[in-house]
Amino acid sequence: MASVFQASLGTSAGLVKEVVPASAKLLSLPGRVTFGSKEEDPLCIAVQLDAPVTACYGKNLSRSWRGRLLNNPSFRNPRPNLSDCRKGSGRFVNREVFSLWRVQARNSVTGKDVKMMDAQNQDAVELKDAASFQQIVTDDGFISICGFGSLLSERSSRFTFPYLQNFRVGILHGFRRVFAHVAPVFLERGIANVETKEMSSLSVEPFPGESIVVTVFEISQSEVPAFIEREHEFRFLAVTVHTLEGEISAHKAVICARYSDEEYRRDRCHGDEEYNKRYGKYNIQQIWRDDILPCRTYLRHCVLAAKNLNQAAYDSFLDHTFLGDRTTSIRQHLAQDEKIMLQEPPLALRERYGG
Repeated sequence: MASVFQASLGTSAGLVKEVVPASAKLLSLPGRVTFGSKEEDPLCIAVQLDAPVTACYGKNLSRSWRGRLLNNPSFRNPRPNLSDCRKGSGRFVNREVFSLWRVQARNSVTGKDVKMMDAQNQDAVELKDAASFQQIVTDDGFISICGFGSLLSERSSRFTFPYLQNFRVGILHGFRRVFAHVAPVFLERGIANVETKEMSSLSVEPFPGESIVVTVFEISQSEVPAFIEREHEFRFLAVTVHTLEGEISAHKAVICARYSDEEYRRDRCHGDEEYNKRYGKYNIQQIWRDDILPCRTYLRHCVLAAKNLNQAAYDSFLDHTFLGDRTTSIRQHLAQDEKIMLQEPPLALRERYGG
């Protein structure tokens, strides 16, 4: 076997290659990533574990599941049936498990190789008003939304977007999740704790080399004004999302990214009057800040949403979501305060914030 693996992230115009050094360590599994090929499968991936066992992933996995753990260190490409591969019993590797390996392997490398994956989102277009959303409207009048927190839950997404379509899982490269802004809705609903500073909501921000598991779905373009009003404090970016198989999604999706107080006051609020109307009654002078902690009820909701989505999303949320210090992961934060996941939301919000 060669010392690297190459994963097809191609479009009809050609293949984009992701190259990961063999020394790259997987974050939750021991071993290294290697590349292998076979005549009937010109592009296959083998994950060499310390066991030693080999997990194989065929190019056409989306049509015919081919992942399987073998008690043999040599490369093979078995063709187990679909139901067997979905068991997840330790003997078989399904799409979600393999996608997690890929994301984790990629997040462990730096340098020029990883830039190829980030390139599509380096110049993400900012959508400043409802008119600018026209850039990403599909021919049939829909726009794609990219969810990364509460919108990892389809049930929660339908609270906000009752008529959403095509809810699915994807991967966003070149961004990380950060709890670093005050959300007025948490103050309105009585779930923010100003004393302990546990009042932060979640956004994403560009960060080379990171990848996060997200959800994607479509809403009608007629819902855009309400979307902007509801997510008023965010910067809206049109980003490229990949499928779990590595394919580029047909349309760009809008995601709620980190803003700055200066830009928000100037460009979204057009002065202090609108800002004070939204935040003044709560005596909030700064929205985007790094000295606050996640709102407990909201954090629990997001963790459960990710866990209920799939294992890849769960691990992605725990390990690639950070506090405002950009160092402490949510996995570490929860380990320091285990009570967060044990506290039920207020009765009136139990369904909305129940994962």
